[in-house]
Amino acid sequence: MSASLISVNLVHELVDDPHGDVGRSAIDKRPVSGAVMLSHDGPVGDVVMDRDNHGGHDQAVYAYAIEDLDAWSQITGREFVPGQFGENLTTKGLDVTGAVIGEVWAIGDARLQVRDPRTPCTTFQNWLGEAHWVKRFTEKGDPGAYLKVLTPGEVQAGDTLTREQVPAHGVTIGDVFQGRRGDRSKLQRLLQETDLAEALVPYLHRELAVGNTQEN
Repeated sequence: MSASLISVNLVHELVDDPHGDVGRSAIDKRPVSGAVMLSHDGPVGDVVMDRDNHGGHDQAVYAYAIEDLDAWSQITGREFVPGQFGENLTTKGLDVTGAVIGEVWAIGDARLQVRDPRTPCTTFQNWLGEAHWVKRFTEKGDPGAYLKVLTPGEVQAGDTLTREQVPAHGVTIGDVFQGRRGDRSKLQRLLQETDLAEALVPYLHRELAVGNTQEN
């Protein structure tokens, strides 16, 4: 089965979240019809409120798999629909957790590069209203992927998603998200790469440093 887009999701309305990481959030994203332009800054028509922790070229687009949404629906007993995790792109037929850092996706007229995993926050937890969500989301280990827009272009629901230029290092979104809890040699291998998301390098160093402290 080929991979494809289930939906492209843009902000529906801003959400007040006084007890979260920011006062207002654009996490309420819902599917839109027709083509959406992906620029270097992200989907045209979308909004980023917390620019200290989100946005920028390395996090221009956030993708999450419908298969992972469905798994959460089974776990929680409630239905999660495309866009509900705040993702811009809901994919089908692609293991997003298994996507290799730096691999390129061709979707519609756009080309996107996998950069790093999402880090769950209290705004995400408050939005879903699930107790201990940050811990549960972290333990399950399917964070979705932030993408950089290499070639701007239009995308829409139903577009085929093709994986291109998969790096040989093989370190995945899931490997990075596990950090020191997983195979630390993979983190060390990833640090040898020259083209990494700006925030990823200090994260890798911190995870390896904590791991070394725990071993000693």
